[in-house]
Amino acid sequence: MNETNLTILLELKHPIIQAPMAGVTTPEFVATSAEAGILGSIGAGYLSANETRQFIRDVKERTKKSFAVNLFVPERVEVDPLYLRQAYEALQPIGKQLGLPFWEVTLSESEFDRQVEVVVEEGVKICSFTFGLPDEKTVRLLKGNDVYLIGTATTVEEAKLVEQAGMDAIVVQGSEAGGHRGSFAGEITMIPLVELLGAVVATVQIPVIAAGGIANKEMMGKALSAGAQAVQIGTAFLAADESGAHPLYKQATLDAEVGCTVLTKAFSGKTARGIRNRFIIEMREEVIAPYPYQNDLTKKIRKEAAKQGNTDFMSLWAGESVHLSTSEKLKAIIGKLI
Repeated sequence: MNETNLTILLELKHPIIQAPMAGVTTPEFVATSAEAGILGSIGAGYLSANETRQFIRDVKERTKKSFAVNLFVPERVEVDPLYLRQAYEALQPIGKQLGLPFWEVTLSESEFDRQVEVVVEEGVKICSFTFGLPDEKTVRLLKGNDVYLIGTATTVEEAKLVEQAGMDAIVVQGSEAGGHRGSFAGEITMIPLVELLGAVVATVQIPVIAAGGIANKEMMGKALSAGAQAVQIGTAFLAADESGAHPLYKQATLDAEVGCTVLTKAFSGKTARGIRNRFIIEMREEVIAPYPYQNDLTKKIRKEAAKQGNTDFMSLWAGESVHLSTSEKLKAIIGKLI
């Protein structure tokens, strides 16, 4: 299958997918991506089923073009209540700095199954998955409603599982990628995109989409030459006018220098790449709860830090090429890539 096939299948003008950055994508951002000829993606990972439905409808009001919905596959994680308490107490010194003594924590519950139903009910034709794979019943339901399915993999082994699960395409996430790792099988391994891409393309039959550190035309060209049929881009779009990122988050990406990103579990309990700040440094030796519990514990801190305009304690997810970020209209940024 060549590059144009995937582009035609997804009804795209350019072989680019806007990364579904949960918490950053807005209806305007997704619709603008679609109108610019790339695949807009709703980052629905942290949304309820009702919020997902409303988001889909808000995008539809702004564009008639197709777009994707990205869902987080729920993980079954048991945690010792004592360990959870220790993780909460480890956050207290940071909470105090923000004027948050012993804040209330609400543990989140995934509405994945209902979100899948919403995708079907709202007629969305492209659905992608992160942090795992949907079960056979879910795959059957979606395929029975002509939904194109995209999985995420960070190793060749995961890519094989994605193909076996019946996905139609794979996002291959290199170690350079910003935000959370899409890993779901075995130990987390950090394989650079070019190396991983070559190995996956040689192993699977379904189309491969390259993700991780792609920030300009040259990088995009290299990924397509290495066998990817499209690229997925997130960090390079973060500071766009239409992005829903906090203004200080946008500024942090524009001020970023080479080598400023690190991997951390401190914010969510899951390995993610972001711009190094005080929170990451101060939490290095502390007890950290597994995902999604740590994410729930730190939610109030991140929200309060954003409210106070304090980037020391905000999660500033970004890929290794964040220093190449620019601030302009999304269409202009896409224009430079093509």
